[in-house]
Amino acid sequence: MIRLARLCVRSLAVAAIVALTVSAGYSATGSSTPAIKPGLDLANLDPTCKACDDFNQFATGGWSKSHPIPGAYPSWGNFEILQAQNEDALHAILEAAAAKTTAVPGSNEQKIGTFYRSCMNEAAIEAADIAPLKDELGRIDAMTTTADVNAEIVRLDHLGATVGWGFGPAPDRKNSTQTVLNLSPAPLAMPDRDYYLKDDDRTKKLRLAYTTYLAAIESFRGVPADTARTDAQAVLALETIFAAARPPRAELRDPAKTYHPMTLGDLQKIAPDIAWSTYLAPFATPQTTFNVTLPDSLAAYDRALVATPIAVWKAYVADALVRTYSDALPKRYVDAGFALGAAFTGSTEQLPRWKRCVQATDSNLGEALGAVYVKDYFPPAAKARASELVDNLQSVLRDDIPTLSWMSAPTKTYAEKKLVSFGKKIGYPDRFRDYSALTIGDVPFVTNELATAGFLSSIYEGRINKPTDRTTWNMSPPTVNAYYRSAYNDISFPAGILRPPFFSPLADDAVNYGAIGAVIGHEMTHGFDDSGRKFDADGNQVDWWTPADSAAFDKRAQCIVDEFSSFEVVPGVKGNGKLQQGESIADLGGITIAYRAFQKTAQYAAHKKIDGYTPEQRFFLAYGQVWAGNIRPEFAQLLASSDPHPLGKWRVIGTLSNFPPFAKAFACPATAKMVRANRCEIW
Repeated sequence: MIRLARLCVRSLAVAAIVALTVSAGYSATGSSTPAIKPGLDLANLDPTCKACDDFNQFATGGWSKSHPIPGAYPSWGNFEILQAQNEDALHAILEAAAAKTTAVPGSNEQKIGTFYRSCMNEAAIEAADIAPLKDELGRIDAMTTTADVNAEIVRLDHLGATVGWGFGPAPDRKNSTQTVLNLSPAPLAMPDRDYYLKDDDRTKKLRLAYTTYLAAIESFRGVPADTARTDAQAVLALETIFAAARPPRAELRDPAKTYHPMTLGDLQKIAPDIAWSTYLAPFATPQTTFNVTLPDSLAAYDRALVATPIAVWKAYVADALVRTYSDALPKRYVDAGFALGAAFTGSTEQLPRWKRCVQATDSNLGEALGAVYVKDYFPPAAKARASELVDNLQSVLRDDIPTLSWMSAPTKTYAEKKLVSFGKKIGYPDRFRDYSALTIGDVPFVTNELATAGFLSSIYEGRINKPTDRTTWNMSPPTVNAYYRSAYNDISFPAGILRPPFFSPLADDAVNYGAIGAVIGHEMTHGFDDSGRKFDADGNQVDWWTPADSAAFDKRAQCIVDEFSSFEVVPGVKGNGKLQQGESIADLGGITIAYRAFQKTAQYAAHKKIDGYTPEQRFFLAYGQVWAGNIRPEFAQLLASSDPHPLGKWRVIGTLSNFPPFAKAFACPATAKMVRANRCEIW
């Protein structure tokens, strides 16, 4: 994945929520969103800094100075601007749909318009208050046994409020043609296990902010203040047990750590106090094999189930339900959630209501909304040009593999087979999701969110124990992001990222290859990073490397780990190179393959300057300017512990300082800061 940012509104955990045409420089009428020019904008440069000293400052220093972070954002850069531009487009689509009185009942147009309208209807939300959740809260309050707790956990998982443990579909790691049940511990409410376990002053303050939030949302629904504070501490203690039972994120990069095929009998031995055959009956018979990602975490959950009073479970489950749907509840819930999020990110004000409602509609009805978006903003010519770029880079990577000195012939042969087997998804799905079974009405917003959560869960649960559908997408078409999926061996580039500064039909090849070309190469080389390389051409978890090749790769990867562990995120806080190695390896691979593809273009051969810069220099400036951005220190520190992506600054400096063509393009001497003496090299 190319990018991670933003604090998820629905859960308090940090997630890859950058739902950010190819309409160059698009900005809706009346929008204050800054425009991004197709091609390079020389105003973004800082000519007072030498390119060979700090290329990030040289390429983006002017941009950073002229683009302060708006109060509602934890960071502000080209990704966020693309998100804002995209939201302008979606806003226009949704306002039109919401105002249309002749939409066919049950049509996608009716559903996206009504969903958005219910989100914008703050008066109805305030009037309904917590009533739409009363039935679920009543079920929780009626729990008297551990069996009741688990039954409610299964029910809430289907409604999108995953607590304790959850399940869903995933291709079988050893037979990717079949999708199996995947059983995992629930996500933690705070962004990372360290927020529960560390004892430094900042972490303690954040834990206090979290318990203050929990007490607030209990008091909002009538729980006495003293009881609410006691509940909040008990919930924190329970979640701390869960946090302590899971490994650090970096350890989970090894897919072997999260693959444990089991039967119901095996699971019953690990967690004997849960009637697994009852709760998983629709998906698992005594003979069915499924995957348990973290058995030790489930065992810890089982022990806590017996040791923790039912009253604490009631508070934990109820708080999780309300927290999950807090964005659809009255203003006091939204404000409390914002205050907690601000403690982690440093943001000083909330996004406007319409932006939050656009994001909610994209999150819940992404393919219904995306179908309109691509029709209006992603012309066929853009898809054709992007597909051509993907094919070009795939061809270059195929030519590169035989030249690798550290990889043996058998491994090279299979690497080529895996590469040509990539599934390639450009812009949007060939077949959009069918929403006919979903009913969206003029009801309180939370009721519509509950309906979409149940609808989507039914789709996902319907994939279990069926042949794997390789046509599915993980992102909606308007999303500014891209990804590689090991179990599917596919790469995907949604329409939302195929616009300036990443891509434009109006830009020269140097800019397109330096920007979207590096993204494409990034996703391709994810298939051969520290995690992706452990899957074969069909998406099966298979070690197809020779021992010597694995050792050679690990040595080269360690160079990346050491480099990115040396970068300071904020004063006194270093990056986590082990966690970030996959993205950093992909960045280096992406720039390498993109540059070699660019060298095959007519622009490279002509070697003519534009605006005073050579084609090679423009290629690297385009790459650097993609990562233009400012970030609040609170958010930077949060990402340091939870994000597998380095900060944009280090993605520029750390990547290009390892790449000799960059030094050559800017005539950097061997002693320059942007030239690593012991450079890292993989591709």
